[in-house]
Amino acid sequence: MSELELRQTTVDAEAVHDREAPRRGRPRVGTLVAGAFVVFLLVAAAVPSLVATQDPNAISAAEAFQPPSAAHWFGTDESGRDVYSRIIAGTGTSLLIGVTATAIGLAIGLLLGVLASFGGRVFDFGVGRLVEVLFAFPGLLLALLVIVVVGPGPVTATIAVGLSTAPGYARIIRGQLVAIRSSQYVEAARVLGRPPRRILTAHLLPNALLPLVVLATLGIGQAIVWAAALSYLGLGAQPPAAEWGAMLSAGRTYLQTAWWMTVFPGLAIVGTTIATTVLGRALARRERGAR
Repeated sequence: MSELELRQTTVDAEAVHDREAPRRGRPRVGTLVAGAFVVFLLVAAAVPSLVATQDPNAISAAEAFQPPSAAHWFGTDESGRDVYSRIIAGTGTSLLIGVTATAIGLAIGLLLGVLASFGGRVFDFGVGRLVEVLFAFPGLLLALLVIVVVGPGPVTATIAVGLSTAPGYARIIRGQLVAIRSSQYVEAARVLGRPPRRILTAHLLPNALLPLVVLATLGIGQAIVWAAALSYLGLGAQPPAAEWGAMLSAGRTYLQTAWWMTVFPGLAIVGTTIATTVLGRALARRERGAR
């Protein structure tokens, strides 16, 4: 290849890279849609009256079982209450349950992961066996066992979901901390005589925070689904509470005659789960690209 051809090839490659660089940095359409939906959910949770069309608890027997229309976008339930407004009113409760359950699972997982990574072989063995025992139970079954022991209710359901997600978080966090512990900058800190507590707080935990954020984003949707499933079974929030799982439970009796009472709360659960998962995967891609 001549010098002129080599120079032209280099120029073409740089031009392709310049065209592809903004495309790689540009958010995907799905990510933008998911982000907009999450922003809408946050607004609905913070100020439900801003996006609700009617009073979610207003009862009108004359308007019971009305299908979706311009007056009632998602129809009405057996008491004449606006389903759309009730979904908006339940957004804050469902998101609070999902975020709180995820925070409980991450806190327990972080504690177990740190003990397994820095507590020596005894703690590592004990935490490993405990996680394996908890993994023997499906997550939802473990939550059901906790509710059977403690009793039903929204608070109990939130704690149960958090406990059932903790084993998975513990295993991931332990692996992340072990990988970071063997890195060069941690070895350098040990050579300089830094105490283990200083290494943990200054090097290990800060570098593990971003993966934890990704895990939390992915886990919120799962926690919302599990909490809604418990409410659907009558073990979480109880009707007439405007919670998505409780609305599903109330609408199953009228599924053939008033399908909107079940379909639209179900779509809210599915849409929230998809949106948080898409954002979590976008954060994971950005984290991998930053490495």
